[in-house]
Amino acid sequence: MTSDIFPNRQLYQFGYCAVFAKGVAPAELLARVGGEGLHPVALTRTESALIEALGADVDEDDVPEVDFDQLHDSGVLASEGPVLRAGEHDGWSFVIEPEGSYLAADDILKSVSRETVALSLRDSESGSCWISYAEDGEILSSFDPLFPGSDYGTRPEVLEQLTGHVAAINDGDRVDAFANAVGAIQQRLQCMVPQEADEIRLLTIKIADGY
Repeated sequence: MTSDIFPNRQLYQFGYCAVFAKGVAPAELLARVGGEGLHPVALTRTESALIEALGADVDEDDVPEVDFDQLHDSGVLASEGPVLRAGEHDGWSFVIEPEGSYLAADDILKSVSRETVALSLRDSESGSCWISYAEDGEILSSFDPLFPGSDYGTRPEVLEQLTGHVAAINDGDRVDAFANAVGAIQQRLQCMVPQEADEIRLLTIKIADGY
């Protein structure tokens, strides 16, 4: 998968979790992964990373274009928990979590996929990767791309018929298994998101004590 397609390690060098959902607005996507009663604040990727680095020491001069009252109300300044930013492109919404694994939970994917389809991608700092696909609350495919024959979904053949990802893995080098699988899946599902879509201000929350 080329580096100009979101998500990738050039944007998130310490790994990431990302979930895509078709036809679900970003605000609804955040509600599905984080619960009701959220107060998102719009942040760029750079602003979000700076706030995470500074923590409670961040002040208005650090992020001059951010409404500081909204920032406090959002809970993003909480000391612990995953930071999630949600956006959309071409009929799909996405939510991205730097480094952590909160979004990788099966219950998250099931919730996100209610009455639609959803894709979950995890690329961890340790090098382990995972891909899952769900339709209407059922995880049909869930596998390590290094071992595509060991799929824990209920009907893994559905994703293979839609995307041909197993052939993409088998036809490439083992070291590129994750990138080849993700490239095939995103292309065939038509959720190819340019990385520029993640640079702009996106709705952002923090799940307090989410780990």
